Amino acid sequence: MPTSVDRASYDPAADVVEICRDLIRIDTSNFGDSSGPGERKAAEYVAASLSDVGIESEIFESQTGRATLVARWGNQNSSRGGLLLHGHLDVVPAQASDWKFDPFAAEISDGYVIGRGAVDMKDFDAMLLSVVRARQRAGAIPDRPITLVFAADEEAGGVLGAHWLVDHHPELFEGLTEAIGEVGGFSTVVGGKRLYLVETGEKGIAWMRLTAQGTAGHGSMKNSDNAITHLARALVTLGEHPWPADPGPSMQLLLAKVRELTGSDSTDPDVLLEHFGPAVRMLGAGVRNSTNPTMLQAGYKHNVIPGEAVAYVDGRYLPGHADTFLPAIQGLVGTEVRVEPYIQDIALEYAFAGDLVDAMTVALHSEDPEAHIAPFVMSGGTDAKAWSKLGITSYGFAPLRLPADLDFTALFHGVDERVPIDSLEFGSRVFDTFLGLV
Repeated sequence: MPTSVDRASYDPAADVVEICRDLIRIDTSNFGDSSGPGERKAAEYVAASLSDVGIESEIFESQTGRATLVARWGNQNSSRGGLLLHGHLDVVPAQASDWKFDPFAAEISDGYVIGRGAVDMKDFDAMLLSVVRARQRAGAIPDRPITLVFAADEEAGGVLGAHWLVDHHPELFEGLTEAIGEVGGFSTVVGGKRLYLVETGEKGIAWMRLTAQGTAGHGSMKNSDNAITHLARALVTLGEHPWPADPGPSMQLLLAKVRELTGSDSTDPDVLLEHFGPAVRMLGAGVRNSTNPTMLQAGYKHNVIPGEAVAYVDGRYLPGHADTFLPAIQGLVGTEVRVEPYIQDIALEYAFAGDLVDAMTVALHSEDPEAHIAPFVMSGGTDAKAWSKLGITSYGFAPLRLPADLDFTALFHGVDERVPIDSLEFGSRVFDTFLGLV
């Protein structure tokens, strides 16, 4: 495996800021019901950006406007296993009145690009495009088959994006063995030292519909069989349930790294993860199952007790807990509430070892020699779940060196989402080095 890359003839970060801003300005809000603008315009922008340097691509639509782009790059004649580099083009909606800046204007302020998708994940889309364009112009083509995918619908589970592509066009992925995508490679500070987190796994998705039946009646009368009361009791139980910590291999390595950096002798995951400050909201969810009520539906008039109440719960389970999670939920809520799966997807975890991990480590050290690196299991999900159906091993590596005081994890789906310009340029250089090593 090569150990360096000659960058004298090109700048991998040359286009990254403008590409990121261009992508943010293309509204690709995903409301989860195909009522949004779709990803077609963004896919066409990516196609034009690649065509500009001689890379042809193809756009696939699962529904009108729900577009995913696929392109081939690298040495397609190599006997080595192919590498999938993927991002998604859709973003969650933004309520403009909540923002200081227009969420789709991509304004620059205080060294940040601000807008919906700035960290989830048009920043990595931009880094990937900037690096590929620069290398293509310079003739620095990786000696390995590369497939580029810019997908639709990730923010709604990828049903109309990555999963649709895998189900309807599996031939596009023949020969691919490994993948790199979002949510990993970002820095945090632990014990005064910079620690970069690489995503090696993600929790399974078990979104549930909870239904309670009761006796309908007049709101002024005594009623001991109130569907809303039954449901509310179940939701409080799930929302406050103290799921026990059960860190798997990746999180065990992360906890060991925290002990190393802090000198702590604690074995309590919660104590150790507190060293991450606000990022504990994401990382703390990586050591236990979780259940968060998110929606309620009941009643139609103030003085009428309804006969039915429905709620939705976002359940996430750790790798290895697929068979026990839903039965545990039903046991917690009791017999008065029916639990039904609504959306489900698998949990993943891959070893923090091998050529890709070695390349990530070398690439990060090339720009930050004092970097510490560890794996983690992400609380959410990515398109890696779709690729896993084809036996493709996936990691999250969208490198960003972040200011120590930035509450980065709060920016995912948050108000005034933003990414530092310095981080975009850093990430482009790191990813360029990474591509020279894989």
